[in-house]
Amino acid sequence: MAPASPLPMDPIAEAKRQWIAHGWADAADAMAAFSSVMRAHQLMYSRVDAALKPLGLSYARLELLRLLSFTRDGALPMASASARLQVHPTSVTSVVHRLEKDALVRREAHPSDGRATLVVLTDAGRRLAEDATTVLNADVFATPGIPASDLTLMTAILARFRRDSGDFTDPVEYPEPL
Repeated sequence: MAPASPLPMDPIAEAKRQWIAHGWADAADAMAAFSSVMRAHQLMYSRVDAALKPLGLSYARLELLRLLSFTRDGALPMASASARLQVHPTSVTSVVHRLEKDALVRREAHPSDGRATLVVLTDAGRRLAEDATTVLNADVFATPGIPASDLTLMTAILARFRRDSGDFTDPVEYPEPL
């Protein structure tokens, strides 16, 4: 969240100056980069939260609704939802519970795996996901406050960092069909 009024200086630049002054120059750039990403996350999240709050949604709830809406049948095993959202199964269970209370999803037994539970998007959940996406696109993503060319570069840099940190692997490139 942004302060009520901008600070008269950049606290991360000051932290970097202090890092260097205290003999940690070799780590100063990385500290500033990590701190900048974490602060940017706070600022971005607060914009997303402000856009979704009037709809009664958190970003976590929208992510699950959106994920389900992208599937062919509007359903996924809970374990698959956890893997695709990259969150602990307990977190998915908690989000599903809240969405279920609002009749936006329901749980069903998996038709072929007796150990698995499907989370299924309801019509109301699909409508809310569409409405929330429209609001988020208009209020946040259409005017992110970052030039388009910088967004592309920033996304590429962060994807490389995420991949190199073990977050994902590059997809297999399949040969062209004959």
